[in-house]
Amino acid sequence: MNKRSIILTLLLGLFGVSAFAADGNMGTWKLNEAKSTFPAGATKNTTVVYSAESDMIKVVVDGASGEGKPLHNEWKGKFDGKDYPVTGDPVSDSRAYTRVDDRKVKLIVKKDGKVTATGHIVLSVDGKSRTLEVKGTDAKGNKVTSTAVYDKQ
Repeated sequence: MNKRSIILTLLLGLFGVSAFAADGNMGTWKLNEAKSTFPAGATKNTTVVYSAESDMIKVVVDGASGEGKPLHNEWKGKFDGKDYPVTGDPVSDSRAYTRVDDRKVKLIVKKDGKVTATGHIVLSVDGKSRTLEVKGTDAKGNKVTSTAVYDKQ
């Protein structure tokens, strides 16, 4: 797993957490690159859409790899600390989210049952932006950190 893959996994995991504050996180979010910090060549998730599906939250993520190739993945689950599957992401197969409070959720990202990243999402007080912070380890054992800021559309 390379640094780009770790960042993608982390960001995707964080995006899935967004529905934690009532309906404040539901809808479409766009990446604010000017306010975000990524390692060089990292994957960037440019659009994240949250919607209710039955008693779960569905998260659809679109973005681009560090090489500019389009990426798409989906996650559906609850913020109850249990693992739920991810589809379309080669670097993660499940994520678990736990609600901390009305504006914050922590997450754990896994591949083949092994934790590859942890992080949290914080919804701004005014509900107009979200900050996603992720920490993980790449395939070479290097620690990687990413902060992505998203604006509600």
